[in-house]
Amino acid sequence: MDAASPMIGFLGFGEAGFHLARGLRSAGAQSLVAFDINAQQRNGTGERIRARAAETVTCLVETPRELARRAAVILSVVTAASAREAAESIAGDLSADHLYADLNSVSPATKGEVASAIGKGAGRFVEGSIMAPVAGADHRVPMLLNGPSAPALVDALSRYEMRLEVMDGAIGAAAAVKMCRSIVIKGLEALMVECALAAGEHGAADRVYDSLRESYPGIDWRKTARYMIGRVLEHGERRAHEMDEVASMLRAAGIEPLMAEATARRQRTPKSLLQSVVDV
Repeated sequence: MDAASPMIGFLGFGEAGFHLARGLRSAGAQSLVAFDINAQQRNGTGERIRARAAETVTCLVETPRELARRAAVILSVVTAASAREAAESIAGDLSADHLYADLNSVSPATKGEVASAIGKGAGRFVEGSIMAPVAGADHRVPMLLNGPSAPALVDALSRYEMRLEVMDGAIGAAAAVKMCRSIVIKGLEALMVECALAAGEHGAADRVYDSLRESYPGIDWRKTARYMIGRVLEHGERRAHEMDEVASMLRAAGIEPLMAEATARRQRTPKSLLQSVVDV
């Protein structure tokens, strides 16, 4: 394998993996490979994964072991609930030549558990946090990296002009930045959903958005509401799991997670209700 151009592997190939792969391919990456536990399912999820792999010319493999055999840089982009299990599934097949970057939106404690799982093998662990929506930004989405092997990951991916920032701190520090940001971002989404539900029920949406614009003239509140409600409609359950992780972080710090728990509940609003207000 050419050390200057390592094969990049994705553990998980949902939205984040797809957009990163698309961007890396456009930036000149020649070798992309992915494992997703749902790839062979004969349903909409499996079909979507296979279509995305075909679009990005990403080779789908059947096991984590095969992923480790073929890729030197592995980016874990699964769900928050699966981050530790994903690491455990591949840790024993990693060598000192492997870089394993966990980019999942999980609590600092969960990042520590993932690091411990990878540490049981020989792979080099990198903590990563994706700091903005990956859709639209692709591989240029800002990422915060942490850990002794973070500079090595930057070097390995340097030719692709990614927006990678290395910070200093104990494992979990990058996750804490991401989790605290999510309190605001996912909280705002929850507020907009709840506002739109009530405003729609009373036929008050136009006046509500006009009033908000008076208070915050720099924001197109109707456009913002549509965007945020659309994000919840598409990714609400995943975002709710992320807020569950935020709540765990807050409890560990001795902070009652009032807003985080409420946000998680609102992110789980039934799709039928969200559909009724996404275009209000």
